[in-house]
Amino acid sequence: MIANQYYSKTIGEEKDYNIYISNIRDFLKGNLSSSINYFKNEMKISSKLLHFEKAQAAKEKIERLENYQSKSTVVSSKLNDIDVFSIISDSSHAYVNHLQVAFGRIVRFHNVEIKKKLDETKKDIYKNLTPWQRVQLSRHPNRPYTLDYIKAICGTSFLELHGDRNFKDDKAMIGGLGKIGNQTFMFIGQQKGYNTKTRQYRNFGMSNPEGYRKALRLMKSAEKFGIPVVSLIDTPGAYPGLEAEERGQGEAIARNIIEMTRLKVPIIVVIIGEGASGGALGIGVGDKVLMLENTWYSVISPESCSSILWRSWEYKEQAADSLKLTATDMKKSKLIDKIIKEPLGGAHYDRELTFKTVQDEILKTFKVLDKLEAPELIKARRAKYNEMGIFND
Repeated sequence: MIANQYYSKTIGEEKDYNIYISNIRDFLKGNLSSSINYFKNEMKISSKLLHFEKAQAAKEKIERLENYQSKSTVVSSKLNDIDVFSIISDSSHAYVNHLQVAFGRIVRFHNVEIKKKLDETKKDIYKNLTPWQRVQLSRHPNRPYTLDYIKAICGTSFLELHGDRNFKDDKAMIGGLGKIGNQTFMFIGQQKGYNTKTRQYRNFGMSNPEGYRKALRLMKSAEKFGIPVVSLIDTPGAYPGLEAEERGQGEAIARNIIEMTRLKVPIIVVIIGEGASGGALGIGVGDKVLMLENTWYSVISPESCSSILWRSWEYKEQAADSLKLTATDMKKSKLIDKIIKEPLGGAHYDRELTFKTVQDEILKTFKVLDKLEAPELIKARRAKYNEMGIFND
């Protein structure tokens, strides 16, 4: 018998047979249910899957069902093979514990096999993403935004500052003081919303001129007190509305660019999502520019490029490929300094790991820049941007 072959039997106080069987089945049922829930959460099977993930999602569902079906068959056969009379005659707490451990091992063994298959499938999906697919990942609704990074990195030390002292406070551009360890930083960045209401409140991460003027005011304050600046970029572009142009959108962005080239404190720029056009560049001039792996940085979005060149958005994938906007392309062109690796599947699959990685990179970069005096810092920063691009006489 299965029980006799694999487990020693300890004779003790006898209990009713039905109680033992009930306990075993409850134990197995609980393990199977928790396993199913775990893998559902692991793969995040929901309406928020991106288009290129859905084909693989169907394959994964089938694989999981097949594995659970085979696992259930194994468990059922084990229960059927147990000698009922042996259980009655040799029943004890220790004996039931032996059975529970055995069936637990069966469940765990299949869990390991399933997780291995899921990891392999995820690697196949994400190892060769196209530029357009990376653009989609940068816009994923579950992806962490600027405030998520700041709160995770600075905790309760972050003090948000408001207003440009001229027109009003732009909710799409946030900024304030925060600490990483014992070092104070001035954080600025665009903030998107999480639902319809907050997206409207944040103007979809598109700043008005007062947003860029607020950012400049905060950078100047940081310069006055010798505080390094960290800029987190995630915007589809500066707000293109008529009222924004009336208040000097182009001038505000241009002013920020020239002022950032001569700021006397270290500037660390991290692209955490979309980096579109002058909207990104308005807070994007820095001593070191870092990009997360699944982000993009370009003078124009793929959709807008497609609509201008082909009079249609249908060619956005071709446009994304031609724009060379991925982190790899940017590094190859020497327009950024470093690519920050993301967890498999994107920053939203493991937020805590992403926050920790970004924090470490900020501190590591600051330690290098902090050794330079202000004149050296400014000279190196200007030289860096002067050397970008290829010029023919």
